[in-house]
Amino acid sequence: MHAVVIDDGELRWEERPDPEPGDTELLVDVRAAGLNGADMSQRAGRYPAPPGSPADIPGLEIAGEVVAVGAAVRRFSPGDRVMGLLGGGGHATRAVIDELHAMPVPASLSWPEAGGFCEVFATAFDAIFSNCRLRMGERMLVTGAAGGVGVAAVQLGAAAGARVVASVRDPARRDEVVALGADLVVAPDEASDQGPFDVALELVGAASLPSVLGALATGARVWVVGVGSGAQIELNLFHLMRSRARLGGSTIRARDRREKANVVAAVEAQVLPLLANGKVRVPVCEAYAMEDAAAAYERFVAGGKLGKVVLTA
Repeated sequence: MHAVVIDDGELRWEERPDPEPGDTELLVDVRAAGLNGADMSQRAGRYPAPPGSPADIPGLEIAGEVVAVGAAVRRFSPGDRVMGLLGGGGHATRAVIDELHAMPVPASLSWPEAGGFCEVFATAFDAIFSNCRLRMGERMLVTGAAGGVGVAAVQLGAAAGARVVASVRDPARRDEVVALGADLVVAPDEASDQGPFDVALELVGAASLPSVLGALATGARVWVVGVGSGAQIELNLFHLMRSRARLGGSTIRARDRREKANVVAAVEAQVLPLLANGKVRVPVCEAYAMEDAAAAYERFVAGGKLGKVVLTA
């Protein structure tokens, strides 16, 4: 196989031995793999792969065809179209994935869409439903809503009957986010004026969170899953005390096998039907051949995009 390899911060296209599937794993011919902020951080040396994942091959989500299965695999067979989450190694022409972290690809979905679905929709679903317990009719803020997790969260919130306010830096993308289901899309410095919010999904980090904490409803839940603008803030505890709010955050990458399997199972049960019938979609900003990964990474960090940047093989 060939893989995108991180070498002292640079990306190289190298030949590597095919991975061998373990007892519960699938060997997949990768057709598409999404880019995520974690890949940028890993390239910069700030986010090492978890144990058991390739240390120098990024990529947390894939879609492709099963070519071989481990001895204990029962659900999938060679030839099946699958997509799912892994701890790393997805930016390659072949990858292994635990069968509990994979799900079938709906027939209506293209490979680039499938390759860009799992990480962002799993992150958004886990944050706003599993952790924040978003309810119908509540008011939810999504900061940085034009990115991959943002567009997923806007759609999922709207599908659940929430009133979604989104902050988007690029004016050219705001109407597109409205079209995805947001009730209101504003500039980042205007978001706190639209509160109070019952749920806030923080995708920006230090530049955004302090003002968000001042715009919360009583009993609000705030969940941090992105810190692209920085991870250190000065926290006004009176905001939390006054609103009796709950502040938390999470990642999915390093969770153990069962915890990650629970996230994937919930997404398959509750989100995959929405994807299959077109009620939610995966906006793909641009797709690049996998050997052109360096250009794809540059596009990702350039900003001004709606949705996912995807590698295809």
